[in-house]
Amino acid sequence: MTADLQTTLKSGVAELGLDLSDTQIGQLLDYLALIQKWNKVYNLTAVRDPAEMLTHHLLDSLAVVRPLRQQLSGRQPADGQGFRLLDVGSGAGLPGVVIAICCPEIAVSCVDTVAKKATFIQQAALTLKLSNLKGLHARVENLDDHYDVVSSRAFASLADFTNWSREALAPAGLWMAMKGKHPADELAQLPTGVGVFHVEQLSVPGLGAERCIVWLQPQTPT
Repeated sequence: MTADLQTTLKSGVAELGLDLSDTQIGQLLDYLALIQKWNKVYNLTAVRDPAEMLTHHLLDSLAVVRPLRQQLSGRQPADGQGFRLLDVGSGAGLPGVVIAICCPEIAVSCVDTVAKKATFIQQAALTLKLSNLKGLHARVENLDDHYDVVSSRAFASLADFTNWSREALAPAGLWMAMKGKHPADELAQLPTGVGVFHVEQLSVPGLGAERCIVWLQPQTPT
């Protein structure tokens, strides 16, 4: 089964135009195994079948890696040191852990209000030897750090997501919201001071469902 998963993963990675090392492929598969192990006790995710987890979780999260790199290209980190990403309502670490594996140059923090989920992220960082990953048990609105990118995947409405995480976003930062179908209704309800600059359609290998990224940024009212 592991060989089948590895073949499917490598094929999907190639289809997404990503160049990952054997070490990174191994980390992704080890991460999948870790979710399965913890799922038996903590119910991190409703998807249980390994092949389905690979498609619905890993490849779904891997689909954002190239778009993220493209958005950060030419930008300067807020702290002048390196880019920082906050994954809100991260749960089992999707897409945060996947981004940490694929983009070692980005410091990734996964925040969740559920302690066991933040603990899982910390365990993943140790097990996968990811020095750029950490789990935070907190409410995003209580954080006092600032991040270049604040991401979410099926976390909340765009209005709630941007409202709750606004203080955590660096002044020139970006929101990256992973959605299914184009969320026209949610876009219509965005608060003043939040602007959408791109809705990017994604194609996830093996997943016959619509996916997109909504890219947003703070706007100064005119």
